[in-house]
Amino acid sequence: MMGKLINLGVIMGGYSQEREISLKSGAQVMRHIDSNRFKVYAIDISLEDWYCEVDSKKITIDRADFSVLHDGEKIQFDLVFNAIHGTPGEDGVLQAYFDLLGIKYTGSNSYTSAISFNKRDLLSITSDLDIPRAKHLSLNKGQSLSPAEIKKVGFPCFVKANRSGSSFGVYKVKSEQELQQAILDVFEINDELIIEEHLEGIEITVGVIPGENGPQVLPMTLIKTNHEFFDYNAKYLGESEEITPAPIDQSIEKQLAEYALKIYKDLGFKGATRSEFIIRDGVAYLLEVNTTPGLTEQSILPQQARCAGISEASLFDRLINDAL
Repeated sequence: MMGKLINLGVIMGGYSQEREISLKSGAQVMRHIDSNRFKVYAIDISLEDWYCEVDSKKITIDRADFSVLHDGEKIQFDLVFNAIHGTPGEDGVLQAYFDLLGIKYTGSNSYTSAISFNKRDLLSITSDLDIPRAKHLSLNKGQSLSPAEIKKVGFPCFVKANRSGSSFGVYKVKSEQELQQAILDVFEINDELIIEEHLEGIEITVGVIPGENGPQVLPMTLIKTNHEFFDYNAKYLGESEEITPAPIDQSIEKQLAEYALKIYKDLGFKGATRSEFIIRDGVAYLLEVNTTPGLTEQSILPQQARCAGISEASLFDRLINDAL
């Protein structure tokens, strides 16, 4: 006799410009969940409403306890699979909410999610781990930069929204005039930004997932694009070449694996992470860490898992078991 199914809510959507990618990630997760073990519900988190799909009906979530009422029956969730990229699923907001309600969820907790989503905080904390990073400056809305500070970073450089993902709010600039315009553009969507030196090199992304004997580093991916950098179109509209496993020297691969594992373990990440590095003159520089990487069929982390012989179903199962 089959035991009681676990109620699993797959949250997707979110409030940011990454919403459409998140909906695709959530749909992909739902296609590969074991229906003999879980009763799976799609939950769309948007600024307008939070709703759950039950028997093809969209029912508003009761935010008091994250439940839905369907035909007089209250449905509560034993576990939440987090497929939201950007706020409020990647920045720690929903994690804190689920912690208050005592609901388990996939991925990292509120604190580590918030740290990794805040580029400044991540760069500050990883300096204690002796991991190289690009030269950078911080700027808040209402502040200005001196010529000496700008010279420290130099041109070309990147202007990045401090809390954003999928390369939204990222500009590569080559002059002071472009820099000032990019700062204005970023402040339209974020009150904080960082200005980061441009490192000429090759971009490698390193996935880490839960394994049988602790966190496992997946085959790495080399990213090639004709764009100025790995922007939204390069990431999601097929305007880049992603080579897995990355054709890099064994010594660099070893260094990247050590860095990605050190970040994962020392900062207390759970679930899946994807760390981005630039390799210049044989040195790996950390750019950022993603705690809810894309999970569509085309996304990098599932590509890396497939290269390691791990199917989507097995990948998602690992993330769920890690949460349980």
